[in-house]
Amino acid sequence: MYRLHFKWKSKDVSIKAHSLDMTHPYFVAIKGLVFSEGERLIIDPSEEELRHAFGDAEQIMIPFQTVTLIEELSEKAMQRKPDGDKIKPFVRRGDTPPN
Repeated sequence: MYRLHFKWKSKDVSIKAHSLDMTHPYFVAIKGLVFSEGERLIIDPSEEELRHAFGDAEQIMIPFQTVTLIEELSEKAMQRKPDGDKIKPFVRRGDTPPN
């Protein structure tokens, strides 16, 4: 599993995929794109934009000069949720936090 960080539409974005091919002299070919599945309480607008743009593609080719980082991840790391995905209680100012 791979996570590719690159510039797209003047933004830094990252996308996950099952395979990469870097044999082309000018492009990184990405196959098997991976997006979050199931219902989510919070929707990431950047992921939704990528899903809308590339969700139906079997392969996309990103120019090498736009790529900033390529990470190879284990399946175990892909299943782990980052700390930012934890649900935290919402506390209004003046309220006492729940125990």
